[in-house]
Amino acid sequence: MGNITGTCHDNETIDFFYNNSGKAINTQWKKRDVLIVTLGLIVCFIVIFSNFLVVAAIFKNRRFHFPIYYLLGNMALADLFAGFAYLHMMFHTGPWTIKLSPNQWFTRQGLINTSLTASVLNLLFVAVERHQTIFNVQLHSSMSTRRVFIVMLLIWLVAIIMGLVPQMGWNCTCHLSECSTMAPLYHRSFLIFWAVLNLMTFSIMVAVYTRIFLYVRHKGRQMSQHTSTTRQRETMMNLMKTVSMILGCFVVCWTPALVVLLLDGLNCDRSLVLGPEKYCLVLAECNSFVNPIIYCFRDQDMRRTFKEILCCNWSQRHKNRGFSEVKFHTVEQENGKSRIPKAKERSNGAPLIRASSEDIPASLIN
Repeated sequence: MGNITGTCHDNETIDFFYNNSGKAINTQWKKRDVLIVTLGLIVCFIVIFSNFLVVAAIFKNRRFHFPIYYLLGNMALADLFAGFAYLHMMFHTGPWTIKLSPNQWFTRQGLINTSLTASVLNLLFVAVERHQTIFNVQLHSSMSTRRVFIVMLLIWLVAIIMGLVPQMGWNCTCHLSECSTMAPLYHRSFLIFWAVLNLMTFSIMVAVYTRIFLYVRHKGRQMSQHTSTTRQRETMMNLMKTVSMILGCFVVCWTPALVVLLLDGLNCDRSLVLGPEKYCLVLAECNSFVNPIIYCFRDQDMRRTFKEILCCNWSQRHKNRGFSEVKFHTVEQENGKSRIPKAKERSNGAPLIRASSEDIPASLIN
């Protein structure tokens, strides 16, 4: 169906736009629909549960009441919101889609856009923060708590705007020939913009983590040449593995969905878009429960707080009000410490070492 110049179709049904884009709406449940919804619900509950644990742990444990943990908590909050947004979508997809009004459809998609944008922005900011921490000579981040909260508010402001942009006008209700296939009420230019923006964010993260990776590898070689301390070399190697894991999970979870969105925006063949569509969305959502595992579950003090929450032990008070017990040194500090005899200390197996209260929390490099 071609574009009707000067005519908008805001009052049409969802079926009208889906027929225009050539995307069929199932009126009855099929095995594929049941499979997708089932997988989606499982992912949703895992995302909600895991990120709720992270948020609750940061709220409960006073040792986590510091800027970097607020950032990690905001990332978990974004992923928690993503879980609820995706849960909402699971109950408004498949044969239920045809019952939606255009505004309900925009709300469904806007929640997903908002949650995923907030999650990606949080990932980006944590990556930049880690880069600054590793390369900065100072022990602590120079960012104040007030600035951290301002950044968090800006992240959500940008995410909400991204979710509302299509509903506020950047759609194809007045330009039917420009409607996308995956999202029949979205303008193709918006999909290109959204996909390219996220791919650019992805590229920045690749650059940041690659620089960290190369820096750590370089320092590891220096340490192997100038010191025989085995733990220091192991710390370097563990950090490289952690960085590779973070980057690899992001690539695996996000690249397929972004590529499919870009192909749709470029008006590629429908079979290339509709075939992997739902599976790519589920895979992208999986990133929301991978984040707590990578960033928080390896923190010994965080794990202990999780156990207290799961055992309903909310009455326990932590006597120490400083940083998390498991802390780390920067690479430069570790090189300096190699010349100072130290008593044998305990490690939790991650690239972390126990230090004084002047050090940064483990989650920055965990």
